[in-house]
Amino acid sequence: MSDYLVIVESPAKAKTIERYLGKKYTVKASMGHIRDLPKSQMGVDTEDEYKPKYITIRGKGDVLKELRKAAKKAKKIYLAADPDREGEAIAWHLAHILDIDEESKCRVVFNEITKDAIKESFKHPRSIDVDLVDAQQARRILDRLVGYNISPLLWKKVKKGLSAGRVQSVALKMIIDREKEIENFKPEEYWSIDAGFLKEKDRFEGSFYGVDGKKRELKSEEEVKEVTARLKGKNFSIDKVAKRERKRNPAQPFITSSLQQEAARKLNFRARKTMMVAQALYEGIDLGKKAGGITGLITYMRTDSTRISDTAKQEAKQYIEEKYGEEYLGQNKSAKKKEGAQDAHEAIRPTSALRDPKTLKDILSRDQYRLYKLVWERFMASQMAPAVMDTMTVHLLNNGVEFRATGSKIKFKGFMRVYVEGTDDNKKEEDKTLPDLEEGGEVKAEEITPNQHFTQPPPRYTEARLVRTMEELGIGRPSTYAPTLDTIQRRGYVSLDNKRFIPTELGSIVSEMVEEFFPEIIDVDFTVKMEGDLDSIEEGKNEWVNIIDSFYQDFEKRLKTAEEEMENVEIKDEPAGITCENCGHEMVYKMGRYGKFLACSNFPECRNTKPILKEIGVKCPKCKEGNVVERKSKKKRTFYGCDRFPECDFVSWDKPIARPCPKCDSLLVEKKKKKGTQVQCTNCDYEETPQS
Repeated sequence: MSDYLVIVESPAKAKTIERYLGKKYTVKASMGHIRDLPKSQMGVDTEDEYKPKYITIRGKGDVLKELRKAAKKAKKIYLAADPDREGEAIAWHLAHILDIDEESKCRVVFNEITKDAIKESFKHPRSIDVDLVDAQQARRILDRLVGYNISPLLWKKVKKGLSAGRVQSVALKMIIDREKEIENFKPEEYWSIDAGFLKEKDRFEGSFYGVDGKKRELKSEEEVKEVTARLKGKNFSIDKVAKRERKRNPAQPFITSSLQQEAARKLNFRARKTMMVAQALYEGIDLGKKAGGITGLITYMRTDSTRISDTAKQEAKQYIEEKYGEEYLGQNKSAKKKEGAQDAHEAIRPTSALRDPKTLKDILSRDQYRLYKLVWERFMASQMAPAVMDTMTVHLLNNGVEFRATGSKIKFKGFMRVYVEGTDDNKKEEDKTLPDLEEGGEVKAEEITPNQHFTQPPPRYTEARLVRTMEELGIGRPSTYAPTLDTIQRRGYVSLDNKRFIPTELGSIVSEMVEEFFPEIIDVDFTVKMEGDLDSIEEGKNEWVNIIDSFYQDFEKRLKTAEEEMENVEIKDEPAGITCENCGHEMVYKMGRYGKFLACSNFPECRNTKPILKEIGVKCPKCKEGNVVERKSKKKRTFYGCDRFPECDFVSWDKPIARPCPKCDSLLVEKKKKKGTQVQCTNCDYEETPQS
């Protein structure tokens, strides 16, 4: 019989921890929550201080039976669920079910699953943090009051299977508002004038800046002609050369939102996938007996703190000094704590800075390796010295018309030896050097080229951009980003086109109805204030019942109004203009869980359905009869095939284009490259310069 029982959330974690603690400890997994609010009813008594009705989750009977059996044999029980609100709530539920005094020293928390961290945490058990539990309980009850009241209304007035939620409704509204901005956007004309300059044999580029010492924007071709008319010849005098040294600091180590954003940019991971892979790295990977067996490779991945432990800093310092030299060491300044950030645990970092990703490549899966490498590089870079750039700006004059040329060169790479943060537009920082130029000298303009431009609408949200905006506004918390994005897609409220969110007709209808009757639910300022109020419960500044009650009193009135006044909305099936090949009735567009599809109007007598195929204007190169259409694989990856399938089995992952190869007359396709889209022949070596 073991003296101690330790209860964690997952079997993978249980296996790792049991090995570290030794024979006196038995470690069991609760498999997440044991109790929750019932799915079939509200489960919140609004007449009795919002008392929740908790029940054992269906399917958890055997797990609970096993835990009770083990608990009876143990001298002491430790609850070691994750170190966050959710984990604290799980520990609290387990304490109630297993008759553990919540004020006893039964709670153990650790930020990383390594031998030293686990053993140290068991030296300092604490009681269950009731404020943390209340904060989680308040969020759960608030979400239940919103979802379980508004969703049935939507089922009744629109269609079954819809939902509304406190955070998801705001995220959906943000996507819809961005779409409206794009639709209402009116492009404005503007011009630039670029020039290629020669200094002896050295060529460099410059652009128009202004006239007579003042910056000037060019709005029309007439203004361009007015500027170019002032130029006298092609010789420009070098009026000023400004040189300076600029430092660029490394990014802070990852928090949940920045990890999701960077994994989307650099690894093409969806937020949900990022968290799944990170969970596996946190819970432990078997590195083999020589390397220590099952080991957690990263710290806990749900955090909004950039704090780093002194031990981790020392390890990073040792590695950087040995690998790159002392000049690459950073100052290790503490990051400024973000307002509202929960500083209970650290930033996301490798559990050992000395565990180089290269040494794990053959052990980890491809996705695990790539994410671990990203976390490791970001952390190591955060502990390194700033990069130093030499910048140079040259002012060039011709009869009062000023052009400017800028150049920069990396003088000292610093942290950039290891890692450079990604950007949404995938632009890379590259050296752009200028020749040696001195004030008073002259250069010659080789060509002067006016260019017409039009302002562009704001871009649609990608997952990364939406997460970043939600974080900046203070909407949601680390644990909510991935499930929120997942929910609005599963409900059919948004679709993804080229990795960007587009609201569906259904999403727009639901959002409008929620906005009309429950404006506070989709109001950004209200949601941000509510997040702050919920955080104040965690800090012990507010009672959770008071926060819920202040919201529900007004919400209940709006609910009654909506039940009486909300009109039924019929989403009519749109005729598709084609007939069903099975029964001859008209095919219609229907809205489903994953967007629109084609279905027979004679349903339920005829159950013929088809996906909507998007033609790309290319004849099938194989059968010469069909048209190439865009399709989706089971994993939602886009590919191209003949619309006569299965008669013709032509398929291509790369997008075919409508012109033949000029070299061999075969099929040309567009291939996605890091530098842009490149046209290549499928038969010979013909290729074109990538278009960014």
